[in-house]
Amino acid sequence: MKNILTVIILFLSIVAFSQKNVLGKVTIEELQEKVCLMDTSAVAAVLFSVGKTTYNYSQNNGFELITEINTKIKIYKKEGYEFANKAVNFYKASDGSSEKVDISKAFTYNRVNNKIEKTKLSSIGEFEEKVNKFWSRKKITMPDVKVGSIIEFKIVIRSPYATDIPQWQFQENIPVLFSEYTTYIPEYYFFNTRSKGYLTPVVQKEIRTNSITNTSKEKTDGFAPKLVVLSEQTFTFEENKTIYTLENIPALKDEAYVNNIDNYRASILHEIAGTRFPNGNYKAYSTDWESVTNTIYKNQNFGDELKKTGYFEKDLEAIISGANLQDEKIKTIFNYVKSRMNWNETYGIYCDDGVKKAYQDKKGNVAEINIMLTAMLRHAGFEANPILLSTRSNGISMSPSRTSFNYVICGVELPNKVLLLDATDKNALPDIIPVRALNWYGRIIRKNESSAEIDLMPKSNSSEIINVMAKLNPDGAVTGKIRHQYFDYNAFLFRSKNGQIAKDSYLEKLEKKHQGLEISEYDILNIKDADKPVVENYSFAFNNAIEKIGDKMYVSPFLFLGSTENPFKQDTREYPVDFVYPFQDKYVINLNLPEGYIVETIPT
Repeated sequence: MKNILTVIILFLSIVAFSQKNVLGKVTIEELQEKVCLMDTSAVAAVLFSVGKTTYNYSQNNGFELITEINTKIKIYKKEGYEFANKAVNFYKASDGSSEKVDISKAFTYNRVNNKIEKTKLSSIGEFEEKVNKFWSRKKITMPDVKVGSIIEFKIVIRSPYATDIPQWQFQENIPVLFSEYTTYIPEYYFFNTRSKGYLTPVVQKEIRTNSITNTSKEKTDGFAPKLVVLSEQTFTFEENKTIYTLENIPALKDEAYVNNIDNYRASILHEIAGTRFPNGNYKAYSTDWESVTNTIYKNQNFGDELKKTGYFEKDLEAIISGANLQDEKIKTIFNYVKSRMNWNETYGIYCDDGVKKAYQDKKGNVAEINIMLTAMLRHAGFEANPILLSTRSNGISMSPSRTSFNYVICGVELPNKVLLLDATDKNALPDIIPVRALNWYGRIIRKNESSAEIDLMPKSNSSEIINVMAKLNPDGAVTGKIRHQYFDYNAFLFRSKNGQIAKDSYLEKLEKKHQGLEISEYDILNIKDADKPVVENYSFAFNNAIEKIGDKMYVSPFLFLGSTENPFKQDTREYPVDFVYPFQDKYVINLNLPEGYIVETIPT
């Protein structure tokens, strides 16, 4: 009797737990909850996120992926309203083999007069937008969201790309109480599974049996023809079921000097290793970097575009006719592409409209601009090759995958180095590529279709040199002159941030940042000449540098130039420190003291 009772209790607890993580089950107690118990500072929390990916078979299309996600979120503060919005990107191919996204069971729950009020998402709150040629985005904005609301929705993604299981994210920017992801993979598909982040999910596996029925039909002749079933054939196969579970997941909090916080987000990734269908041999997919890059190079929107030269040959001969030295030629071609072309801010490793049209329109995506640059340099006799990479926002490519890369630059192979070029940014220079591309390593693809790893990180320091000649007045004010020089990446970032800002606006922003600062006689050199360092010269008066107690003055020798707070605010540093590029700051400060004062103590 005791054993029977134990089984009943266990069964009831399983049923209760499963009901807890389903849509449509909202209680007054949940709506009354004021704070998240696992993180009282949280602005919102995911109460549960339960997903599964299954394979559906049809005779016309074969296997397709169906991913279903059920999510329930509690809003605790006004700052959490943003989590009542959801966006899902999906692929839209030109041949019609597109992904489809359906959002349903979307409701907002509020407590009104101690009763539960349920508001359904209307068509006004759901819309679709085009991201680029290949990608679109389905978005929802939940209705009637208030502090205390609970929202929930169901997302179904249908994909014809059976080898592309989506990444599952357990961890969000808010706490997640429960997250579970289940995959049902037929025995015909083989995946390499990799977890990401510092949290490891609990994994349960089992093998079950599934079946496919193929039906043969024929249309009859006659006055009223109809389809007649001739035969049915059923195939039985094994299906690998895997459940990944994590509970009480802390919010992923960004920190200063982190490359990309998503690199450390607890996730599960599936990369196709191969397939083996009935009566067929095992087909290996991109299992190493060579096969990945080879596949990309052979794509008509990559390799074929690289071979085209007719659209620029006459212009190229004209612009390099006066350049004799190797470095001069490279720089001339680079500056020509950089000045002529305008980046449409679209990433990707493939050309959208092609290099010829991009050249004519003077506008293109990153692949079109930098493949064009590579082709010109090759035509001029240089060993130039495209370099594939993953941008900082896309994350670090840890394993071979066709989807690892989302950006392409140009590399010129010289006797002692590979010169990196990216013509999408007007402020870029040889070996000064945009920060978005500084992400560990890239992959160079040569004419013979071989590839090699390329270190993208700068090797030399980018300097800032600040010279200050200042005078400390008896009333505590400091006056003087400053010469501030920015080199390499420091100059690149200064131009990118401030190059298009009017001088008055820039000075107003600088004075607002440092209360008590007044700037006069401001002059800036080389702001448009990327080959030279940016140089600022100005006079200043600063009233907040001194603390006067009795007959003593306490002054920070850095005046307003030093850091005022520690950027590392977390109690425990969990992620590697990434300063983007190596740098060196040099301060030369001369401070004249008022008459009658001497230096009593100096910083150690």
